[in-house]
Amino acid sequence: METRDVILRPVITEASMADMDNKRYTFDVDTRATKTQVKLAIEDIFDVKVAKVNIMNVKGKKKRMGRYEGFTKKRRKAIVTLTAESKEIKFFED
Repeated sequence: METRDVILRPVITEASMADMDNKRYTFDVDTRATKTQVKLAIEDIFDVKVAKVNIMNVKGKKKRMGRYEGFTKKRRKAIVTLTAESKEIKFFED
């Protein structure tokens, strides 16, 4: 799997933005990606040093449209902690 295929998108929520002060970043990753693949991809793409990777599977939510029911897409979320001497990842320009 290519490094650009592992990381899908950053997760921008109020909680994840608060964690950015502690050098913890949240990303949606491929459902088949391992912790090692996520670590190598983040280090390659953003040129930072990763200390720790936590991964969780998020189930799809149940949705209805009239009488029809279904589920949203399941996803895999990775919380990446950078080392203290590593530079920060900039998602937005100042």
